[in-house]
Amino acid sequence: MNDDAHIGAALARAAELFNRAEYHAAHEVLDELWDSAAQRDSDFFKGLIQACIALHHYQLGNPDGARKLYSGHRQYLGPFLPAHRGVDVARFLADMQASFTPLLRARPGAEPPYEALVRPRLEVGA
Repeated sequence: MNDDAHIGAALARAAELFNRAEYHAAHEVLDELWDSAAQRDSDFFKGLIQACIALHHYQLGNPDGARKLYSGHRQYLGPFLPAHRGVDVARFLADMQASFTPLLRARPGAEPPYEALVRPRLEVGA
C-alpha cells in the first residue's frame, strides 16, 4: 500500500471511531499517523488529535481539559482550511464550534454535560 493509500485508510478508520464517539481510540489511530507524518501533514493530524481529546475530556466531564484542547485544535487546523486530505476542515471546525459553544459560554461550575446528539462528525471524502 502506498503512503497516500495508507494515510487515507487510517484517516477513514479514525473517522469511523470518531463518529461513534470513541474519541480516545480515534486519537490512537491519528497518533500513529502523526508520528510518521511528513511535515506538511503534521499539524493537521495534531489538530485532529486535539479535537479528539477535547471531546474525550468533555465526554468524561472534564470541562477545563476540554476547553484547553478545543482552542488548540482550531489553531492547528486553521491553516488547512478549507479542506485537506479529503476532510472538509471548514465544516469540521464549524461542527466542533457548535458542539462546544454551550461549554465555552458556561460559567465555571455550571458547565453543561456532553451532548451526544449534537456531537461533531469527521467526514473523510476522496
